[in-house]
Amino acid sequence: MKIDFHSLPQLRDSLSYLYIEHAIVERDSSALLVLQETGRTTIPIADLCVLIIGPGVTITHAAIRLLAESGCSVTWVGEDGCGFYAAGVGETHSARHIIQQACLVSDPIARRNVVMKMYAHRFGYALDSQWSIDQIRGMEGARVRQAYADASRKYQVPWSGRTLRRDNWEDNDPINQALSTANAVLHGVCHAAIVSGGYSPALGFLHSGWHLAFVYDIADLYKVRLTVPVAFATIAESQQKVVSRTRQACRERIREEKLLEKILPDIAKILAVPENIENLDQETGKQVYEWWDPLVESETEI
Repeated sequence: MKIDFHSLPQLRDSLSYLYIEHAIVERDSSALLVLQETGRTTIPIADLCVLIIGPGVTITHAAIRLLAESGCSVTWVGEDGCGFYAAGVGETHSARHIIQQACLVSDPIARRNVVMKMYAHRFGYALDSQWSIDQIRGMEGARVRQAYADASRKYQVPWSGRTLRRDNWEDNDPINQALSTANAVLHGVCHAAIVSGGYSPALGFLHSGWHLAFVYDIADLYKVRLTVPVAFATIAESQQKVVSRTRQACRERIREEKLLEKILPDIAKILAVPENIENLDQETGKQVYEWWDPLVESETEI
C-alpha cells in the first residue's frame, strides 16, 4: 500500500526520537516491533521523527521500508555516542525546497547572505554587512568559548576545553562525552527535519564538502542554548551513565524548547523560501510536476 504523504503528521507533531540498542526490530503492520530480553514493545511509527539505533541491533528490511515510507530518519549511533549515519525519505516528494537551496548555495553573493542570516540567528541580532566572514567567525568562536566558561561556573563543572578522542571514547572526560552525546542527538533531530522538509543534508552554507554539511549548519543554530546547558547540568548531577542520561535530558530539553516546531520555519526564513511552495492540483490534491522552461527560469529572482 502506498503512503499518502499529504496525510502524514507534520514534523512539529512528531516525537523527537527513539533510541534502541541490543534488540531485534521488525515490522508489525504499520508499527515497529522491538524484541529485547526484557520483552516485546510495539511502537507506532507515524508519529516518530528519528529512530536512533545503537549497538547490537538487528533490523529487518521490512522495518526499514516502513520507516522510509513514513518519513522517519534512521540514525545509527556508534558506541562512542557521537558518530552517526542516517537514511530515509522525507515527508514531501516536492523538489522545490532543494532547488531553492541549490540555487542559493551556488551563488556566492546569495550564499554569503544566507551565512549572515545564520550568524545573526546565533547572535540574536543583525550583523554589520561590512564585517568579513573571518571577523564573524572570530566573534562566534569567542561566543562559544564564553558559553562553555559560563556553563562551567554555573554548574560547577571543571572545564579545560573541547576535546574528543574518537579512537578511544573512555579517554574523554565526562563533560566532553556529554557534549558529544547531546550534539549527536541534536544532529539526528536536525537531519530528520531537513530530510522531512525536502532539503539536502549535503548542501551546506557554512560547512561544506561532505554529506552532512547542512545538518551541521542547522544544528549550530541551537547548540549553545540547548546542548551546552544540557551537558553541563547532566555532569553536575552525576558522572554515572553519562551517555544514557544525557540522551534523556536532551530529549526533554528538545520538548521544552519545542524545537521541532522551530527548525523548518527557521530554515524557511534563512533560505527565504516562499510560503506557497507546493504546486498541488486543486481537484486531486496531488503534486503537479512541471517541465523546465528556460525562459521562466531566467526571469525568476533568487
